[in-house]
Amino acid sequence: MYDVIVAYWILAMTTYKIELKNDILRVSFGEPAQNNQIVKDAAARLEEMAQSGELTGGQLLRINGPVSIPVAFVLAHKLSHIYGAVGFFDPKLRKYVICITHNPAYKLGDLID
Repeated sequence: MYDVIVAYWILAMTTYKIELKNDILRVSFGEPAQNNQIVKDAAARLEEMAQSGELTGGQLLRINGPVSIPVAFVLAHKLSHIYGAVGFFDPKLRKYVICITHNPAYKLGDLID
């Protein structure tokens, strides 16, 4: 008889991708899914990043990438507790728009690079 070795690669699939690169939270859609699953994956990824120390909070966070409205609410809720201000990239303006602020250095609607 022949022994056959079969390797199985288990890849973690996610419906929403979140990475912190150069002080910018890069977000994008992953595997196709409905918002009821995407919001769970987005929240889980943010929690994973917080637990690992990758997402520690600070004065300002810039976010860049596509979001659905339900995902935007998840991001806003989770991140507004740990950042003084949050700016989201507007491709038409080619700037980040401050959309959440508890930091007097940033006013709602400010445009930043």
